[in-house]
Amino acid sequence: MWGNRDFVKLWVGQTVSELGSGITSQALPFTALLVLAATPAQMGLLAAVAQLPVLLFSLLAGVWVDRLRRRSLLIAADLGRALLLGSVPLAWALGLLRLEQLFLVAGLVGILSLFFNVAYRSYLPVLVKRDQLVEGNSKLSASGSVADMGGVALGGILVQWLSAPIAILFDVVSFVCSALAVGFIRTPEPPKVVEEQENVRQEIAEGLRLVLGNRVLRALAGSSGTFAFFGNFFHALYVLYAVRELGIPPAIVGVLIGAGGVGAFVGALLVGRVTRRFGLGATLMGTLIFEALVQMPILLAGGSLPVSIAILMATQLVGDVAISIYLISEVSLRQAIVPDRLLGRANASTGFLVGGLGPVGALLGGALGEAIGARWTLLIAMLGMMGIAPLWLFFSPVRSMREQPGAPQEQALDLQSY
Repeated sequence: MWGNRDFVKLWVGQTVSELGSGITSQALPFTALLVLAATPAQMGLLAAVAQLPVLLFSLLAGVWVDRLRRRSLLIAADLGRALLLGSVPLAWALGLLRLEQLFLVAGLVGILSLFFNVAYRSYLPVLVKRDQLVEGNSKLSASGSVADMGGVALGGILVQWLSAPIAILFDVVSFVCSALAVGFIRTPEPPKVVEEQENVRQEIAEGLRLVLGNRVLRALAGSSGTFAFFGNFFHALYVLYAVRELGIPPAIVGVLIGAGGVGAFVGALLVGRVTRRFGLGATLMGTLIFEALVQMPILLAGGSLPVSIAILMATQLVGDVAISIYLISEVSLRQAIVPDRLLGRANASTGFLVGGLGPVGALLGGALGEAIGARWTLLIAMLGMMGIAPLWLFFSPVRSMREQPGAPQEQALDLQSY
């Protein structure tokens, strides 16, 4: 993989971008919380708006990713996100920043991130062989985890040191660097073949039929979607819970969340060994259950600040090992069995089915947080992730899988093969 220069360029660009995005993942909600005094419901709405594009535009994104040059889409998405995020510190400096602008920026950045992610997952098989997908995804995930860890930790520090809006500028620079790195890639993409009789609606339907008709792809989408639904309870309330209920300073919250990057990095290194030891199906089911179980001690945090910090640190470190292994295994399996001409739509259709539940979870999490408190809402989230999400995999062919299927592309459309 080190000899594949174009893969390395994608790798470097994505790592730099992940570093900046880690900063923004802290700086944007802290801008709402500390600068604009957002309520729990508004924090939930902000998280939902950022994910709403997945529900509204995923299927359309898949069509255009399969029609257009994926490298060009990656560059355009990076530059567009840089411009949008740059408007936040500018408005803050001029005294014009409002929550409505944060909602708008979060939504538009979410749209561009959606196109980037669909194109990115569909572009990797162009640069590496299919039998190298797990290794490629592991390397990308490992470096991304380190960058995310550093970015999130740095984000909390920058928020406390420079202010939340100024911290976002670092992400602006990272997106420009990512666009430059992708721009230097020279590997040609396969020619795009679009049948004349097909229209957008037909192409969307073809992607959905593939995901919903294939028992493996359907199970992966169902388990990931359920996990995302309950996981967004966390995303909506974690910062608020840590800062307001546990009294943890923003800089330390950033370090705590960043610590999850260490766990994700370890998970990326271990994914090959774990799947070989336990089998692919058992690994996918077990990591979902394990990740939710290790979050339970969060509910015991409170009282002593050092104890609360230690509990949150431990859950971030250990829990992200499991979820990293799950995500790498899940996306590699999908990339391996779907042919290139449908990969954009398969990724987008999965994103639609999975990510469409995210905004609902964030909104419900915010509403429950106001109604019954953050602690009880987090408990509901853990029970849902642990008890419901793995059932999709258990009642599917995934349960008995020992390793990645080695199906040739021309056989991958046989929906009864898996």
